[in-house]
Amino acid sequence: MHRFPAYILLCTCVLAACTSTPPAQPGPEEQAQAVNEVFETPEVYSPRTLDSLDVSAFLDRHPEYQADSLGIRGFYERRGMQFAWFIGDTLSQAALNFLNLVDGADSTLGTLGTEHSALHDLVRRIADETDTVPLTDRFFVQLELSLTAQFFRFADRKYGGVVRKDLRELDWFIPRRKKDYRQLIDSLAAGRMDLSPIEPVHPQYQLLKRELQRLYGETWIDTLPLVDLGDRRKLEPGDRDSTVLALRRRLIAFGDLEATADSGLVMDSTLVAGLQRFQERHGLLPDGVAGKGVVKQINTPVADRIRTILVNMERLRWVPEVQPPNVILVNIPEYRMHIYEADTLAWSMNVVVGATATRTVVFSDELTTIVFNPYWNIPRSIIRNEILPAVKRNSSYLAQKNMEVVRGGQVVPASTIDWSQYTGSVPFEIRQKPGTSNSLGLVKFLFPNEFSIYFHDTPSKSLFGRESRAFSHGCIRLGQPMDLAEYLLKPDTNWTADSIRTVMARKKEKYVDLPEPRPVIIGYFTAWVDTQRRLNFRDDVYEHDARLAQELFALPEEEEEAVASVK
Repeated sequence: MHRFPAYILLCTCVLAACTSTPPAQPGPEEQAQAVNEVFETPEVYSPRTLDSLDVSAFLDRHPEYQADSLGIRGFYERRGMQFAWFIGDTLSQAALNFLNLVDGADSTLGTLGTEHSALHDLVRRIADETDTVPLTDRFFVQLELSLTAQFFRFADRKYGGVVRKDLRELDWFIPRRKKDYRQLIDSLAAGRMDLSPIEPVHPQYQLLKRELQRLYGETWIDTLPLVDLGDRRKLEPGDRDSTVLALRRRLIAFGDLEATADSGLVMDSTLVAGLQRFQERHGLLPDGVAGKGVVKQINTPVADRIRTILVNMERLRWVPEVQPPNVILVNIPEYRMHIYEADTLAWSMNVVVGATATRTVVFSDELTTIVFNPYWNIPRSIIRNEILPAVKRNSSYLAQKNMEVVRGGQVVPASTIDWSQYTGSVPFEIRQKPGTSNSLGLVKFLFPNEFSIYFHDTPSKSLFGRESRAFSHGCIRLGQPMDLAEYLLKPDTNWTADSIRTVMARKKEKYVDLPEPRPVIIGYFTAWVDTQRRLNFRDDVYEHDARLAQELFALPEEEEEAVASVK
């Protein structure tokens, strides 16, 4: 008999995978031990072997797998061309583990194509005891190679991203990470069931995955009464109102308030503390006052939160599983900059990012230079849209704004220019001179890039205290620019806080190269788990989530046609 009745256990395994609580993410030492165990695991070789011509013929018949041809060939070359998914004529436990892994994957990975259905048809022939047709060598070769090819397709979606289009079309200019699934497939074929310690994903991916599974079980929250302020603008500490009950119930449901808290109608200190925790997790001012921002966030349906997590998990498939050491990370929807020493968060600051009409671009580069007392070379778009109209209304505008005209490298008196003849482009530059009124403040930080984006100081300090901080022309304004300058120049003993202040007091532009370039990532994440293990959400300020969701959750064309025909 060449049948394998145990295949019927797959359905049970899939259900268990969907309902069980995922294990805690292992620490660095456990991960290292897991990797060592993988390489110490003796390979279970099959007496069946492939010929290189078998692999070539399979790839010729299945051009959809050509992108993974090097991975497929390399896998068998490392095994001496021996089968990976069979013990004799029987599917190995490793093969069943893989099929369970695919069938139990979350729906965001999308369809793996008709090839996966064909793979299941082949597997069912082994499980079907009523099938009396002999299984040929060609059958085993087809099934063996189909399993391997499907692994690479599955891994590419799970760890490389479901969305296959050029990410620049989604305004994401951080390069996709390089993919290498050799260790993963070797471990799977060796019979390892728990691949989580060596999965090539960012740690934040696993944290969000756990929160996703939790939220799948909490859709009942949407049946709770909504928080409705009615004619009130807000609920403040000490206020008494029937709406407090709905607020209290939702804070308990989301885990920000203990279930044993008082059930009264008053905004007491315990409730206010829970509300402040909720506000912190959602980027709101933690003042313990329930206003429009709180109402919007606390009434957001759980299904919407689930979609937000899925969108951010997709983004995390694009980025390296290990972030660069000493990275400076700006998360646009969070309006925060995070500075890392090695891989540990050193400190953070508030930032102001581009307005919705002048968005800050998502990209990565290296910070190389600090400029003290910078000139602001005003972009052409601002000259055209803002400065020209202002100068025509007020001939003293440039002088009042400490600006000057530069033509051919020479400063030209503004009074010698006939401004009325210009309606669009101008044959000269306009710049703002160094000083406290300069729009770039007293310092800027350069990481040369095609988008002309940089970090800088600003004389407009009041914006950093706002909840929403999308106001700039695209560059990133820093809440603590002097602290960043001192921090970056700390390795150079020639630079101290006093020497920096001395240079800035001269009001002359000065360029300073960093001792070592620092990697910079300008990212866009609207859901994450923070260092206190709290799930955070932020508004989709640029609607990047909405665009990615259209790609991620779009129906296949044939399903769209079916839905349309029903309508």
